[in-house]
Parts: sequence; C-alpha cells; structure tokens
Amino acid sequence: MRTKRVFLAVSITALVVAILLISLRAYYVAVALIVGASLIGHREFWSLITRRKLPVIDERVRENIGKSVRNGFIFLVLALAFLMLPFSVRLSTTPETVHLLAALFLSAGVVYLFSYLFYDRVEPKLDGRWSKKLRVFLLVTGISLGAFIISVFLHNAISGLFHIEEPVFFVIALLSVVAFAVGLVGSLVIFIKVLFSRAS
Repeated sequence: MRTKRVFLAVSITALVVAILLISLRAYYVAVALIVGASLIGHREFWSLITRRKLPVIDERVRENIGKSVRNGFIFLVLALAFLMLPFSVRLSTTPETVHLLAALFLSAGVVYLFSYLFYDRVEPKLDGRWSKKLRVFLLVTGISLGAFIISVFLHNAISGLFHIEEPVFFVIALLSVVAFAVGLVGSLVIFIKVLFSRAS
C-alpha cells in the first residue's frame, strides 16, 4: 500500500511539473522529465501494463532500488558540480539552460535504469573473471574522467594566466577522452554480455 502511494505521488508530481514546463514552453525539459520518470519507474509501469498491479517489493528489490537511487543522486551532484566549474561557463553558453536540464533529467533516468539492471540481473551472474574485467574498465573510466576534468581546468587556467597556448594538459585531456571511451565501451560490452547470459 505504501509503495502504491509513493509511486502515485511521484507519477502525479512528475506529470504536474511536466504540464507546468509545457505551459512555459520548456518542451525539451518536459519530455526529458517524463522519459526520465518512466525509466525510473520502469518496473512499476511494466507491471501495471502487463499484470494491472504493482510488482512485489521484497528486501532484495528495496536494496537494489536504494543503491540505484544513490547512484542517480551521485551522478546528478557530479554533473551539477561539473557544470558549475569555472571552465564550464564557456562551454555552457552555447547550449540553452533548457537543453542542459533536459539532458540531466534523461541522464539521471538512464543512470538509475542501468544501475537497477546491474544490481538486479548482472551482479548475481558476475563470476570472478568478468568481475575483475569490469572493475578494470570501470577504474579506467573513472580515472580518465577525473584526469579530463583536471586537465581541462589546468589547461584553461595556465592559458588564461600566462596568455600562452598550453599543450601538455591539452594532450592529456585528449588521451583521457580516448581512455574514457575505451573504459565505457568495455564496461558496456561486459554489462550486456552478462545481462543476456544464463545464470551459471
């Protein structure tokens, strides 16, 4: 009963906010909010469509939802921190605030969905070999993202302070993008492979 109330409250709130956004002509944000909310409530919506009732929330599902919400929140905090960095001011002048908000809503929904699928269907099937490979790829992704942010910040700071074209951190930033792509693609390949494999 409590789960039904929470789900209804979240759905109604998302719908009201979406209608407000549409009235303000922020169509991108409204669509992104609806899609993001649908991704977050994918289990509930799918169960309502197919069985006309909400799915059972046991201890394992509650734990998976908690971890997924945590990951989505961490992503939003990091994304907002990145957008507020001094060197991001120049980057965020081209896209409108509406587009940035839309991207944040969609991304948060995608992060939640992937997190839930990982904890619910991938993690139980990960053996030692795949677990080590996934850890390495995720480590490469995280380190390269951190290196990119630091390199861009230092490149812009040095270029701005000394009025020179600083090449070292620029190259490190480019290499970080390549490493990030490798880590992300490797992680996704393992994720998809284990997701669709049969439990051993």
